[in-house]
Amino acid sequence: MRDIKTFLITGVSSGLGRAFAEGALAAGHRVIGTVRTSEAATEHRALAPGQAHPIMLDVTEFDAIPAAIAMAEREIGPIDVLVNNAGYGHEGILEESSLDDLRRQFDANVFGAVAMIKAVLPGMRARRSGHIVNVTSMGGFITMPGITYYCGSKFALEGISEALGKEVAHLGIHVTALAPGQFRTDWAGRSMDRTARSIADYDVVMDPIRAARQAKSGNQPGDPAMAAQALLAVVASEDPPVRLYLGTDALKFVGDKLRSMTAEIAAWEPLSRSTDFA
Repeated sequence: MRDIKTFLITGVSSGLGRAFAEGALAAGHRVIGTVRTSEAATEHRALAPGQAHPIMLDVTEFDAIPAAIAMAEREIGPIDVLVNNAGYGHEGILEESSLDDLRRQFDANVFGAVAMIKAVLPGMRARRSGHIVNVTSMGGFITMPGITYYCGSKFALEGISEALGKEVAHLGIHVTALAPGQFRTDWAGRSMDRTARSIADYDVVMDPIRAARQAKSGNQPGDPAMAAQALLAVVASEDPPVRLYLGTDALKFVGDKLRSMTAEIAAWEPLSRSTDFA
């Protein structure tokens, strides 16, 4: 007999969030999906009437989250799996980007995710079961110029995920950071927030990167439907990973950085060790 779960997935209107919802629904699970418009709510409900349950919620409206989750659990049932997917990418050179840009990026990608976690944890803790999946990015380990704020937010969510997993493991709750590479969504298209260029000294770095990213939008190698199948495999596992990279590109870039880090640590090891008391 299949283990039917109730998923709460943020940001199901498009991209990976929609693919995750479609995959979970096709597997017979119930999906509570956060949306921000009535049109998106209608679309989500139509995916699988009786299984797909939209709730109107913006994850950056932190004070609204506890009541919305409590209502969803009363009306639909306990949440077995939280998938923190909602978020966006900010593109911009750090010196050209405002602190407000940084706050908005962290509100959506970090603080919203943490607020969602805090809303579901009491129930999961009481039931001694549950799985929290935080959608991070290969940009939560590797970095690229021009998306500094985005990488910072995903590094933060990676660290939160890993530490949280150690806090709740004895309670029967799993935490996984799901880190995609480049997937064929609109992340780099209309969904990306771009800061206008203003400092010519950065042209040599930023102009080729911005042009290449825009040209590649819609042609990324990752298949969102296959990402959804990977999510289902992780959730079904009795021993899920702390972190799972999705995509050959993510594996390559992460592997390259690990080798570079290992070499640099070795090269500077004597100086690192010199700081202990003699």
